[in-house]
Amino acid sequence: MSQEERQSRLRLAVALWALSLLFVAAGLAAGSEGWSPAQTWALLQGPDGGLLIGQIRAPRTLGAWLTGALLGLGGAVAQGLFRNPLADPYLLGSASGAVLGVVVVLAASMLVGHGVSLATADVMARFGLVGAAFLGALVGVMLTLSLARGAQQTARLLLAGVVVGVLLGAVSDLVTTAAPDALRGKQAFLLGSTGFLGWGSCAVMGAGLLIVLPLGWRLSRALDALTLGEDSALSLGIALPRVRLAMVVVLALATGLAVSQAGLIAFVGLVSPHLVRRFALATHGYLLVASAATGGVLLLAADVLARSLTAPQEQPVGVLTAVLGGGYLIWLLHRRRVVA
Repeated sequence: MSQEERQSRLRLAVALWALSLLFVAAGLAAGSEGWSPAQTWALLQGPDGGLLIGQIRAPRTLGAWLTGALLGLGGAVAQGLFRNPLADPYLLGSASGAVLGVVVVLAASMLVGHGVSLATADVMARFGLVGAAFLGALVGVMLTLSLARGAQQTARLLLAGVVVGVLLGAVSDLVTTAAPDALRGKQAFLLGSTGFLGWGSCAVMGAGLLIVLPLGWRLSRALDALTLGEDSALSLGIALPRVRLAMVVVLALATGLAVSQAGLIAFVGLVSPHLVRRFALATHGYLLVASAATGGVLLLAADVLARSLTAPQEQPVGVLTAVLGGGYLIWLLHRRRVVA
């Protein structure tokens, strides 16, 4: 590793730590009246200030960072697995599966007395939207693996993910046709939100990140070898089918946890690895960790903006990430065209 590479990695790491701390502080100071440190300080002096900060703003802020970190990690794994810079964490059918799980639970709770028993609806309600979304995401990935006959061929896996995504999306549309009242809940899930994240969500996502990040780190050398081509990776003694399956597990767990807790949030997983590559030349080991931190910073910044731009009305955070991420990619494509 050259001195320049070490310095670029160190600069990026310091910047990510500083931005994380900055936006954590901003998140703690952002409330229903927008971003206001003075008002937050005044609240802390009152009897309910600690409860407001400790039970509402703090878990939401930490949860937003963890959600973005899982999506950033998933995006880096997906781009390394498919060797495609346009790959995002939702390619394997996890997004459409999560949406279908949420829609089924919503529709069942609204169709009591219309063919769905009260006991069945009660079981689904107890299971919850979060559990349904996570289970749906895993089902979507399992269907993709089944259709692709494993993870041996990335092209077949990618095509299977597209097919499963379209199919599960059509099924969720049919369910909302039968239960139109579930459409509003589906729309809210599609827009993404960090407003319902609590300490329980933080614990689940934090534990998941502690599992998938070290596993992704162990697979990073295989991702480096894949950049040279499959033949080169095989010549280095890498068991590609097993490695690909492990990558799919990491991708599915990271994406499923993030989506189940905060809904569909666009572009964070796609943009994060691009930003890391732009500011630091690194192997996949560093890329995975830095992409996770970058995703956390991006989503936390978008969450602060969502709470502050039009306060007291709050904007869906998924809309802001789509606008900001899409705008960045458009600018990047335009810049490359001009340079070319």
